[in-house]
Amino acid sequence: MRHGFKKRTLNKKIAHRRSMFANMATSLIKHEQIKTTLPKAKELRPIFEKLVTKGKEGTLHARRQILAFLRDEAMTEKMISVLAPRYKERHGGYVRVLKAGFRFGDCAPMAIVELVDRDVTAKGKDSAQASQTEAVEDAAPKAKKEKATSAEKPVKKTRAKKAETPAE
Repeated sequence: MRHGFKKRTLNKKIAHRRSMFANMATSLIKHEQIKTTLPKAKELRPIFEKLVTKGKEGTLHARRQILAFLRDEAMTEKMISVLAPRYKERHGGYVRVLKAGFRFGDCAPMAIVELVDRDVTAKGKDSAQASQTEAVEDAAPKAKKEKATSAEKPVKKTRAKKAETPAE
């Protein structure tokens, strides 16, 4: 009998479910919007909201609990430094689940899970990559301008062709 077990098992063992939701939460932190099936999205919502609430505490213990669940230091840092201050004044309801039709192959109901007040430019980047990319992009135009202003033009180096000797 399964009295008192209110969560969906999704036909997966507990270890698989736990790691699947950890990976989905990591992707949601990184991209701030993911697409998945509707039952998985509905199960991810309370898990993720508890993580954000722990991130808002900001203590060392909360950081370690988030890291133990996510297993990704960069995403834990983004959770505590970016997302927690964003939702400081909000009391729950950090995630929105939108229905997105049906999957073509098996007709499974799909959903888009996104953060409320999300950063649209965060899709495909995490905070560490974004800051490094911005630093590189800022340095690249300066280097190009310096090269363009210099009077010297780059000289192409070509290989000297070996003199062909007739085979006798």
